[in-house]
Order: sequence, then C-alpha cells, then structure tokens
Amino acid sequence: MKILNYRLIIFILSIIFGVVFSIPSFLQTDTGKKISLGLDLQGGLHLLLGVKTEEAVVSKIKSIAATVKYYSEDEEILIEDLTINSDSVHFLVLDPDEVKRVDEMLGKIKGLIISKSEDNTYALTLTQEEIALTKDQSVSQAVETIRNRLDQFGLSEPTVIRQGETDIVVELPGIKNQAEEQAARELISKPANLELMAVDEERFDQVYTMSASQASQYGDIILEDAKEPSKKYLVREIPILNGSQVTDAQVAFDQSNQAIINFTLNSIGAKVFGEFTSKSIGKRLAIVLDGKVYSAPNIRERIGGGSGQISGGFTLVEAGNVAIALRSGALPASVELLEKRSVGPSLGADSIKASMIALIAGFAIVVVFMVLYYGMAGVVANIALITNIFIIIAVMAMFGATLTLPGMAGIVLTVGMAVDANVIISERIKELLNNGASITKAIEDGYSNAMRAILDANITTLLVAVILYAYGTGPIKGFAITISIGILASMLTAILGTHGIYESLLPKMNREKNLRKWFGIK
Repeated sequence: MKILNYRLIIFILSIIFGVVFSIPSFLQTDTGKKISLGLDLQGGLHLLLGVKTEEAVVSKIKSIAATVKYYSEDEEILIEDLTINSDSVHFLVLDPDEVKRVDEMLGKIKGLIISKSEDNTYALTLTQEEIALTKDQSVSQAVETIRNRLDQFGLSEPTVIRQGETDIVVELPGIKNQAEEQAARELISKPANLELMAVDEERFDQVYTMSASQASQYGDIILEDAKEPSKKYLVREIPILNGSQVTDAQVAFDQSNQAIINFTLNSIGAKVFGEFTSKSIGKRLAIVLDGKVYSAPNIRERIGGGSGQISGGFTLVEAGNVAIALRSGALPASVELLEKRSVGPSLGADSIKASMIALIAGFAIVVVFMVLYYGMAGVVANIALITNIFIIIAVMAMFGATLTLPGMAGIVLTVGMAVDANVIISERIKELLNNGASITKAIEDGYSNAMRAILDANITTLLVAVILYAYGTGPIKGFAITISIGILASMLTAILGTHGIYESLLPKMNREKNLRKWFGIK
C-alpha cells in the first residue's frame, strides 16, 4: 500500500491552503487578505436613520414641472403660469392647437393624473400607487447611495441595510474618535442635491423686501448664499438641471489655489445646459447645492461640453466629501438621525476575549475526549478539526468577510459539528471491528456506511444556513456564513482527509493489530 494517495494529497493541499491564507488574519500582518472585524468586535458606530419620504414625492413633482418646462421650450409651445404646489403642477397652454402635443407628452409619464379645464389649464398630480412607489424607491435609493458614499470614503466593511418602511441601519466598524464619527455622519446625511437655477433678474432687486409667499406667486423662491447667509438670491423655483444629470465630480483648484469641484453632465444635461446658456447670455445662473447658492456667475457665452464648477470656499476635505456625494448621487430625500450608539474598542476586546475563551475551552474538551475515547483515531479526527478551523479563516479572509460576534459563535459551534462526522465514522469502524471484520474492510465499509448519515445531517444544516443568510440581517448573515463554510470544510476534512490518512497508515495498523491503540477498542 502506498503511503501517499490522492485523498491524502488533497488533504495536505487543504492544510497548506488553510495555514497560508489564515496567517495574515491570525498575525494581523500588513500584507495579505485579512478578515475584517465587525462592529461588535472592534468597536464603531451604529446609526438608525429615518428617510423623509414625503420630500421624494415633492422632488418627483418638481421633476415633472422641469419636464414640462423643457418640453415646451424645446418644442416652442407657449405655456403660462407654470407653478408647483406641494402635490401638484399647474400651467396654462395658450395655443389650443398645441394641446394635443402636450397631452401626448404627458401621457408618456407614468403614474400621472391629468386634469384639464376648458381654458386648457392643466393640473398634474400623482396617483396613490405612484406616491407609494416613489416613497419606497426613495428608501431603496438612499440605501444604495449611502453605501456607495461609504465605499468611496474608504470605510472598511460598512453595513447599510433597510429596516421597515422608512428606516436605514448603518454600522461603521473602526470609527475611533469624534472627528471620524462627524465626518462619516456628514457624508451620510448630506443630500448633495445640486441644482442649476435661473436668477430672476426682473425682480431681483426686490429680494430683500419680498416674502416667500410673494416670491412663489411669481414662480420664484428665495435662497441664501452659502458663505454669507445675509445675502439673498431670487431664483426660479423650477431648476434648469439637477444632480441626476451629473456623471462625474472631481476636486480641483482655482487660480488662487482654493479647492473647487468640477462636475460633468450626461448627454441630456449637456444639451439642456447648452441651450439654456445660449438663450440666457447676460443673465446669471445660480449654482445651488442643498438649498444654498454657492455662486451665481454671469453667462457670457454659450457653455457647451456639459461641464461646470462649484466654488464656495471649500476646504480640501469638504470638497472631497461633496465630490464623493455628487458622484454617488443625491439622496432622493433627506435623512434624520433617529438613534446613535457607539461601541467602544474595549467592549469589542471583551467580546473577542470571551469568544476566544469559549472557542479554546470547547476545542480543548473535544480534543481530549477524542484522544481518550478513540485513541489514534481521535488524533486523526483532531488533525481534521484543526485543519477545518484554518480553512474557515482562510476562506473568509479570501472573500474579505466580516467576522462578527455571531460569526465567532458559528466557529465555536463548527468545532462540535466538525468532529461529529468523525465520531460517526469511528463508531461505524468500531462496530465492524467488533463483529470480526479486518481493519482494511472495517475502514472502507465504515466510511461507506457513515456517508449517508453525514450527508443528511450536513445538507439539512447547510440548507438552514442558506435560508438564514437569505433572510437574516447582518449579524445573522455572519453566523450563516461561518456555519456554511465550516460544514463544507468539515465534509472535506472528515470524509476525504481522514480517509486518506487511514489509507496511508493501513500497513502499520495491519502489522500491529492493536485495536485499543488505534480505535480505542478494549
């Protein structure tokens, strides 16, 4: 009988794989892929955010008004009194012959209720289904936007998940001080709502004597300057463009070495921007970010190419955060902080310590029991068990998985589950030896007889783990991942690995015929 066999070779390769790829995680080296520790193990910040979904509905109404405005100007259709209420858009079509074209355009907008009077005054509102859909989509979009921002910000393994109808849970491991916490919170909550708005030059001189309600009668709103709140701007309520047309935003520097943000528009935005600037030479365009005017330059010529810049006395860090927010997209509705919970590194260290004690204690008890009860067969099982743990850590490190406290509990549980297959195999072998079978036949038939029980137990547990991962939240997913990897690794080590070891040791077993030493048979 050859000492090496294909089962043993695969097992040895598994050991090498597990040890090599788990070393960076165990030793926390500067190179190599490592497991990231979750919020409950390394400390960090837990936030519960509420999305103001009503704002998304208002934003939808504004976008419909902007569509009507652009279409009427592009098709040279004369409309008048285009105004926005909280839940509707109103306008008058002056030429009755153009009503059909307007109806065709409005008919392409989904979820719209169109009311029209005899004098061709339109009132546009959203259906209840469209309002509900808009609110739901605003939360889903906020989740994706916040996740994209945190990924670009460089925070390790952030967790962003939806909770209920309007809430979002954000977990940020590794936040160590107040400055990092503040920067992360500002990045998360910043709406980054960029709008290019026309200044009402005709009534601009009245901005300091005009109320908000008076401004709305003319289709205007009053905005503050970002650097000087006392300075006011009177701008058209319906924006020319918004942040949805922004495809890129990068930090740059102006001639005085001040940080600015260069942004690029998509093809539709570039077309609208070019047409507006060509018709508005000599007038001003307000660049508005989150409801504040950062600049209002005069339009000297048509601006083509679909690019622009925002300057407003940014620091380099502020400009970087705004650029990230613009690239990842504006929040469809603002978010409010409902709950904040900080987990200190000391609490995480205590959790790791307690988990390690449980893991080592459970591991030691299993190892001692297996050796005392099964002899050398117990030693073989323990080798498979140690290999199993290395493989779990290695696989999680390769995929950049986050280890949480439930995940560590999964590893502790895996210790017991991994040895279970070896117990079944060893018992089947002992039964056959007690019935007078040879060692060679007992080993082969023992593995064959144990296979069904092992597969049944592991497959059912694996199915439960998959369901937990599919429907569970972050910590539950961590538990499901470690259990799943542990089950697959234990099947490799217990079924294939230990069988290969027995095959290589068969000549020695047959010579010694010491069943007490090899299998614990008295």
